[in-house]
Amino acid sequence: MTRLLALLLALLTFALVSTVPARAADDISAASRSVVRVVTVAMVDGEVVGFGHGSGIAISPTRIVTNAHVVESAAKYPGNVALGVVPSEGQKSYAGKLIAIDTARDLALVEITEGRLPAAAVYTGPLDSGADVVALGYPGNVDLATARSANDYITPRTPTRSEGNMSNMQAVDGVAMLIHTAKISRGNSGGPLVDQCGRIAGINTAITRADDGDSPFAFAIAGRELTRFLTDAGQEYASVGTPCLSMAEADARDRAAMDAEARASEQANAAKEAAARLDRELKQARAEEDALASRENRIALAGVLFVIGALAAGAGLMFYNQKNLRNAKIAGGAGAVLVIGAAILFATRPDAHAEIADEAAKATTAAAPTLAQGSFLCTIRPDRSRITVSATTDVPISIGKGGCVNGRTQYTRGADDRWQRILVPNEEATVTVASIDASGRDYRVDRYLLDAETMTKARETRAAITLKSCTANPDELAGLAAQQDAIRSALPASPNERLVYRCQPASGAAIKPAAAP
Repeated sequence: MTRLLALLLALLTFALVSTVPARAADDISAASRSVVRVVTVAMVDGEVVGFGHGSGIAISPTRIVTNAHVVESAAKYPGNVALGVVPSEGQKSYAGKLIAIDTARDLALVEITEGRLPAAAVYTGPLDSGADVVALGYPGNVDLATARSANDYITPRTPTRSEGNMSNMQAVDGVAMLIHTAKISRGNSGGPLVDQCGRIAGINTAITRADDGDSPFAFAIAGRELTRFLTDAGQEYASVGTPCLSMAEADARDRAAMDAEARASEQANAAKEAAARLDRELKQARAEEDALASRENRIALAGVLFVIGALAAGAGLMFYNQKNLRNAKIAGGAGAVLVIGAAILFATRPDAHAEIADEAAKATTAAAPTLAQGSFLCTIRPDRSRITVSATTDVPISIGKGGCVNGRTQYTRGADDRWQRILVPNEEATVTVASIDASGRDYRVDRYLLDAETMTKARETRAAITLKSCTANPDELAGLAAQQDAIRSALPASPNERLVYRCQPASGAAIKPAAAP
């Protein structure tokens, strides 16, 4: 118990230190984590004779997409030109290796030989004219204004963002290009053009000349050309085709869907209650008919016994007058018994009104439900989700006793009766809050795409309690709940992504419903 108190105090201290709200979840900032500067250094006899740079974006934790013309010198002179990759976060740069190049599409794939980067997703849906877009990269004119030495070009720093609008799509030399108004310059080459959800819509490659006061326009290689290039190169990538919604829009859709489900549930419950009420009324009527028939039968029987008893008593009196005392006693006794029996039957006749048991009242309970147990298959609800970077394949979930999910991950119950677990991985720069309702039917995944500093804080908090498996120990559960609260306090107010799943019992699975503990 002393150790638990110490851990709780440590987590409380962290929570108080991190009461300054984390930076609001910004999809463009999240995408910026994946943007890199791509550097080429030409050397002859050990001396630097040439230096070039552009931009790129991570398509996997170890591979970057950029323009072919950015790394063309490395392709032509592999023995004399070195490739370097400078991430937007961290303290160091990495050596790069050219994996694939397509000069017709002006695309190239570069692999870093160490380190890992947050991977971005490619948007494969339609991009309407006028849609808001953002160019990310390292424009040379900004570098000229801010760089003080060559070392500044290989120091990690946040990319520059430039906002604009999508104009249209046109083919240039047979390659699909997005024409847009986000301002770019030399150095932006190879950097991404992203939508408002931070997904790659294209790869910036060129600008028009602005002679004689002409307005400049920018060109980005369309996402469909990028996916073809990656497929040809055998490179796996994440893709999302759903339209970009704001979290407010997703929340509104989710609330509307939940309200509709609640109304449908209320209507179904009302119909069940009406059917139960009608059934109860029919049962009540039949019970009263049976009670009335039983009462009338009892009274009739009492009357018959009374008449027979009276006749027997009369016969006894007749035998008495005839001095036949033996028969008089028998007839008189029988008559008395029959009359008394008739009186008892009449006195104990049933009431004409009958009451039946209220089964609904028996079913009520005031205890809080526990989490349903069993195996479920959860399917994404796109109409209730905000999907930015994640795959949306079906998710199998196995729920055991006490909130043990998939036999290894312990969930804890929150104030809203949802069971949740906050996951902080070592490699991926993402904090995931997974939660499920007591019925096991509504499964949600909130993902926060965080900067390196916030991820470091979250990992430090997670390290305070290392619960590797499920547990029923109250002290361990209390420590886990305190740890989860501390991590949540350091997260932004809204996630970058929310996936809402509807879960159904897996085929052939037995489900133990939520019940009173």
